[in-house]
Amino acid sequence: MTRDPGHEARYRAIAADLAAKIRAGHYAPGEALPSQRDLSASYGVTLMTLRQALRQLSDEGLISQQAGRGTFVSPPHLAYQLGSLQSFVDDLRKQGHEVRTVVVGRSSRRIPARVATQLRTAPGETALRLERVREFAGRPAIHQVSWIRRPSAERLRDVDFTTVSLYAALADCGIAVARASEKIRPGLLDPAVASHLREPAGSPVLLSDRVTYTLDATAVVADHATILGSMMEIRTDRAATGLSLTWGATS
Repeated sequence: MTRDPGHEARYRAIAADLAAKIRAGHYAPGEALPSQRDLSASYGVTLMTLRQALRQLSDEGLISQQAGRGTFVSPPHLAYQLGSLQSFVDDLRKQGHEVRTVVVGRSSRRIPARVATQLRTAPGETALRLERVREFAGRPAIHQVSWIRRPSAERLRDVDFTTVSLYAALADCGIAVARASEKIRPGLLDPAVASHLREPAGSPVLLSDRVTYTLDATAVVADHATILGSMMEIRTDRAATGLSLTWGATS
């Protein structure tokens, strides 16, 4: 049978449009899409063409079709590549997610003892404390506190962190990062962070502690991130050449 290029282009265009709306939060996670008949009418295509578009979205994990109930938006798919040295936001945007950063706090403070140990600084030193909330699909997902040691912190005084990632800002200031060490463990949502993530205190979360080093092995940033456990999980791909670890949405 000869494949119709025009038909294929139509259902792929519909799938791309619906995917963009889902990622932008027009259709929220768990929300039902309009009926297939309504969608086919709005796009001006047959039910067969519309169903092929929905099948593509289902294969991509963006929707789930439930017999007798309808078509629903799946939980957001996050894939944070642990093997790469880039920020949460850079990872998510690379996959096509619309990510919004809200800067909760930004001030110069005395470094807590735990962070001072991570940054290998003397007791009593000050650093830039940067607190942010990452939102996607219309809801907060990650709460992150970064401590940036001096003198690097002084070069970041005027950076707009709602649009620029911390790693990008460091690079723009001529600070080259070489590697990062990261520990991830399960935990419970702290009451102080619960209001930022709009979830009850005690909800399951993943806690990430990351220390980033410059080329001369100086610890320059210490990050602590709280990630909603209801939205993300760690996945692995094992191959003969190595192991790849990624963040992903819970199923």
